[in-house]
Amino acid sequence: VLPSRTAIAPVNPTYLSHSDIEREVCNRTVYCKNIDKNITQPGLKDFFQSVCGQVAQLKLLRDGKFPTRIAFIEFVMAESAVAALNCSGVMLGNCSIRISPSKTPIRIPTVRRSNRN
Repeated sequence: VLPSRTAIAPVNPTYLSHSDIEREVCNRTVYCKNIDKNITQPGLKDFFQSVCGQVAQLKLLRDGKFPTRIAFIEFVMAESAVAALNCSGVMLGNCSIRISPSKTPIRIPTVRRSNRN
C-alpha cells in the first residue's frame, strides 16, 4: 500500500449537513482529489461545465505539503453531480482525478465584525 499523496482526515462533525437545504446542496456537490497542481480554478470550472453541467460554485484548495490539490464543486443540478462522478479516473493535466460525493456543502467563511466603535 502506497501512502496517500493528498490530505486525508476525518470529517469534523460540525461541517456535516444539518438542515434539509444543506443536504440538498450536498446532493449537488462533489469532492475531487488528485488534481494537478498546475490546474487553475477557471480551468477546473471550464472542464466540469463542459462535461457535466453548470457549476454553481467551486472551491479549489492547495496544501504545500502535497503535490496535488483538492476541490469541492457544487453544481446547479443534482444530475450534473452524478455526471461528475463518472469523470473519476479522467486525466486532467498530469493526474488522474478521483471524484466522490461530498459529505459537506461548500461553506463561505463569514467575516466577523467587531462591536467596537
